[in-house]
Amino acid sequence: MSTAGPLVDGCGRVHTDLRISVTDRCNIRCRYCMPAEGVRFQPRGEILSFEEIERFARVAVGLGIRKVRLTGGEPLLRKDLPRLVAMLADVPGLADLAMTTNGVLLGRQAAELKAAGLQRLNISLDTLSPDKFRQITGRDELGQVLAGIAAARRAGFRQIKLNSLAIRGQSEDEVVPLALFARQHALELRFIEFMPLDADRLWNSQRVLPAEEILEILSSRIGPLEPVRSNPCHAPAVEYRYLDGGGRIGLIHSVSQPFCDHCNRLRLTADGKLRNCLFSSGQWDARAILRAGGTRGQLARLIRSAVGAKKKAHGTDQGEFVRCDRPMHQIGG
Repeated sequence: MSTAGPLVDGCGRVHTDLRISVTDRCNIRCRYCMPAEGVRFQPRGEILSFEEIERFARVAVGLGIRKVRLTGGEPLLRKDLPRLVAMLADVPGLADLAMTTNGVLLGRQAAELKAAGLQRLNISLDTLSPDKFRQITGRDELGQVLAGIAAARRAGFRQIKLNSLAIRGQSEDEVVPLALFARQHALELRFIEFMPLDADRLWNSQRVLPAEEILEILSSRIGPLEPVRSNPCHAPAVEYRYLDGGGRIGLIHSVSQPFCDHCNRLRLTADGKLRNCLFSSGQWDARAILRAGGTRGQLARLIRSAVGAKKKAHGTDQGEFVRCDRPMHQIGG
């Protein structure tokens, strides 16, 4: 294991991206993420404080992390989140600070988050139908999400993306309305193939709506698209642009064509466990070091250990999907 230089794993992948979950709690109950009832959340005392998160981030950035994304659960449920944003925005060497949110609370906080230093937003949106939104999320909050998107646009974020999970039997009728909405409001829409991360373990390969099928729907119903050249080390999405100039679409082939060969991500869970893959069977306890008054060197060695142990794909050496040991809301998106 290297003790100096960039965070490089055994497959030669350089790690520059850190996802930080700030809570495992959420205010909606998407069927593909959390059970409708009986969810057990981490006790508050087990969740990292803002100061612990900042300290970890400073060490990670010192090792070559350049992008941080705040996730959850729903990160906007974390009290006084703009204060954490401001703390992270002040970390020397951090080039990009973003957040993924379901948008329900965004209308109240968008301007404050932008002022604190948040640069980019990804907003989850699977449908524009109020009835279907209620079926998917168990909540009647579509209006709040749309208001949050509008508030984010007014706040002047330099990039706002919409994330839509592609599930067969749910998403086919949503592709065109979502794409037209994104074009109308100058937003980038990304479709993400359904992965086995749901708490109720309903996933199977037949429920995956492949990205190529989505591309065919968009091309036939809206207009022709052409691929945009991109560096796969920088983003998992394959980007396309409409030939009529009407914006871009991103497709994440997380199941049909996984991007594991170029993965540059680490994840810190809300309870302080570092994970080198969504599907990893192992995790490294950063909280224990932070709360024992550990040194920067100890944190750095823990980060390098996690990177050095990263498997070829999906948490395995064989590259085959193995169900995650924790649901998505506990890991962070």
